[in-house]
Amino acid sequence: MRQFADGNADRIELRVLSGGLFSGPRALPVAAYPHIPAADQRIAIATGVAFGDGYQQVLAEGTAVMDSTDAATGLVALRRQAPGRTLELAGALQRAWYVDGRSLSDVDVHRSIAAGHGLDADAVAEAFLDPATRTEAEGEFRELRRLGVDAYPTLLLHTPTGTHRLGGPVSSALQLTEALDRYPAASA
Repeated sequence: MRQFADGNADRIELRVLSGGLFSGPRALPVAAYPHIPAADQRIAIATGVAFGDGYQQVLAEGTAVMDSTDAATGLVALRRQAPGRTLELAGALQRAWYVDGRSLSDVDVHRSIAAGHGLDADAVAEAFLDPATRTEAEGEFRELRRLGVDAYPTLLLHTPTGTHRLGGPVSSALQLTEALDRYPAASA
């Protein structure tokens, strides 16, 4: 995704929004989702990504709660500090959970990510704890539902002719660029 975004920065304005897959009544301990290890294995085979030992340990313990609202709130808090670096910061959140097994419900994780990316860690922590930030994150969930997004990640292209899905979860940067090229309005 980063390669695609960097290669097409002059043609697209990329927005990264959170979907809320594990929010509300679905924010449960990982043990409530016994399909996750098999799904992770399919993802690893399809994409080549590696899930880290910290994450594997959290899955084995089974008690960590996956709460997409907290993760999305963290992304909003980080994005406020560096709006042009949202994709990078989303990647940092992904690494914190899927590699290190760190809880995205923990304000100190967001503080650490901020500090590691040269941002004001105290401002990020304060924003993470601010109910208005959580409300903004929940608004992203509603926006994606309105757009018909039901799988993650999903890349949408907004053009004068409407909203179009662009590629899929295992699309390469080249494939995404080729798909973008099929929409002349996006190249104007």
